[in-house]
Amino acid sequence: MRDPIKLAAAAEPLGVVFRRVSDGSRSSKRAGTAIVGAALEPLNPAHAVQARQERNWRDNYLSHYRRLVDDALAAPQATLASAAAGMDMAWDSLRWGHEGQEHSLEWALRRAAEPVQAEPLHTRTVRGSGPLPPAPWVVPYRGEALSGDRLRRRIDLWLRAGVIEPSAGAALQRCATHSEWFDLSDRSMVLLGAGAQAGPLRWLARWRATVMAVDLERPALWRAIAAIVQGGNATLHVPVRAGAPRDAHWTEVAGADLLTQAPAITNWICRFDAALDVAAHAYLDGERHVRLALAMDLIQRAACMGRPDTTLAFMATPTDVFAVPGPTARSAMQAYAARPLLPRALQAGLAAASGRRLYQPHVTGLSGDGGTEYGVVDCLVPQQGPNYALAKRLQQWRALLARAAGHRVSLNIAPSSSTDSVIGNPALAAAFAGARPFGVEAFAPETTSALMAALWVHDLRCEDSAANPARALGHPFELFMDNACHGGLWRCAYLPRSVLPLAAALGWVRGRANRPEAE
Repeated sequence: MRDPIKLAAAAEPLGVVFRRVSDGSRSSKRAGTAIVGAALEPLNPAHAVQARQERNWRDNYLSHYRRLVDDALAAPQATLASAAAGMDMAWDSLRWGHEGQEHSLEWALRRAAEPVQAEPLHTRTVRGSGPLPPAPWVVPYRGEALSGDRLRRRIDLWLRAGVIEPSAGAALQRCATHSEWFDLSDRSMVLLGAGAQAGPLRWLARWRATVMAVDLERPALWRAIAAIVQGGNATLHVPVRAGAPRDAHWTEVAGADLLTQAPAITNWICRFDAALDVAAHAYLDGERHVRLALAMDLIQRAACMGRPDTTLAFMATPTDVFAVPGPTARSAMQAYAARPLLPRALQAGLAAASGRRLYQPHVTGLSGDGGTEYGVVDCLVPQQGPNYALAKRLQQWRALLARAAGHRVSLNIAPSSSTDSVIGNPALAAAFAGARPFGVEAFAPETTSALMAALWVHDLRCEDSAANPARALGHPFELFMDNACHGGLWRCAYLPRSVLPLAAALGWVRGRANRPEAE
């Protein structure tokens, strides 16, 4: 183990931090190029060198992430080695700051297994007082609560519109049929980021689950969680810092910080003598998202090491680059080829005038052998930045590695949703508001929550799900293709970022028109 490095000042961040480099800085750019370069090495050494030497990472990271997918399709046998190399470099590129010293993340992982050394967290338990039977699964959508035949028809409409994949439609139809799946009294579910706006807590609280909820020590958040749980039938366990007043209401003292207390949180959840379903749903802006992803990864990795029956869960973003089934890729290609002649001519002129930045085709070819074809959809949005892309890629790599090690892993693509983090970015908010003419639908958070909660249950219950490691996959990336609810981005005729400015302009105009003063 490397000797710990003294932190330069008391103001240095604690917990998961980027490793200090030779000039004394903590650079997320240097970490990003090193991590992506390491992941490319088993796939294409020349591309690995180019990633490591990239100087304008902020503007050019998109092409390197695209290569991670293209090269893995060309070398499927090296896909898991790529994921392992990327994760290893990530664990080496970040450190654990503790009591004025820096340690490796491996040191923090070992600390989580040492109850005497880990900062103690105590448990407060709350039980719902609502109806005992599990609530029926319904999907709130545009002011309606869909169930039964109306829900089935809506699933079919989403399929025809191309906003969900056929595997997702089949999974949702199974969920509508198997109401018994939603009695989760046999599951112990850990929510890292329990207050996530599109997260599943509201549903788990009504489906008799035992929930270990982790989020920041924010009384207002925990009061909202209390209201959800008390009206349901779940059992909620929350972490409470040592020394918290015993006479304080639990909502005033609950919470733990994933960034700075990951070993203590790990120790806390592993003290529950149960098989755990550990979901990573927390989000932070900028470089903190990478640090948060590694903090959650530490917890999930420790849980998997502790029990082979641990399962993992993630909600992936559709604004990433993915391998997709051949029919999905062909759908995007056909949509581009089928443009009417007049719009096609206008688009060609705009594309030429913009230096080929506008109206570019989304999918330009297929790859694969042995009768199985794949395409690549590139839905990366530059405005979200390289740290966001890295944080989400780390979760994909952990999913691949955990599944290969025999753990059930639920990683489903969630549709773009009008959450606070999206609305808070004016460009993204406007783009999604104007995306409908391009075949893309942004969902309300409550709709996304209902869909993704049901798909998580599906992945835990259905033996045919790609989440089940016993199911053979033609390529490891098929884990991400299964059950995708991408909102139409995968089947879009155009490279999404080549029409994003146009969608944003349309969304901005519509937003102006809908303001009261414009009526």
